[in-house]
Amino acid sequence: MSQIEPRILQPRRRPVQQRSREKYSRLLSAAREVLVEQGFESFTFDEVARRAEVPIGTLYQYFANKYVLICELEREDTGAIIAELQKFSARIPAPQWPELLANFIDHLASVWQADRSRRAVWHAMQSTPTTRATATAIEKPLLEIIANVLRPLLVGNTRIDRQELAGFLVHTVTSLLNYAVGDHRDVQHTVEETKRMLVSYLFAVATAS
Repeated sequence: MSQIEPRILQPRRRPVQQRSREKYSRLLSAAREVLVEQGFESFTFDEVARRAEVPIGTLYQYFANKYVLICELEREDTGAIIAELQKFSARIPAPQWPELLANFIDHLASVWQADRSRRAVWHAMQSTPTTRATATAIEKPLLEIIANVLRPLLVGNTRIDRQELAGFLVHTVTSLLNYAVGDHRDVQHTVEETKRMLVSYLFAVATAS
């Protein structure tokens, strides 16, 4: 008996006109505030609509439920990371993988420290098989960028192998940042140790391949 694949959560629609886009952005900002202050279990559309100063029906025009809304926040966060890596690549035409890895870790650490909603969204995305499947789909473009940068290091590996390794790197970094930021530890120390550990790991993988 074949296993049913979890569906990917998408908004019912996204705004086109400028005024609607501003309202949409206000909804997402309000959702972040509620998520940080009340947690995902207590997260309600009523509170998001109240803070965004819109009728609750407006929320339902875009999002079927809170899981869809959280996935849209994850798209925002992942898109921001991709944009940062692309800016870095534009500054350095042929970035070496240690440079890109360090840039990725530094950027992620800075935004997780500055914006508490990033960690809250990451936690909420682990809540159901469907949100986890959606997170996997959302991160694919990010993994593709990292996998391409790793190509010169992992000459004997396939594209799928490199993407799986990129996923391992991303999930390792986010898990360690969750540990450091959540427990109010020395985040910079964790960042430097994470860089050292992952660079050593990648050299070991390259040597073995």
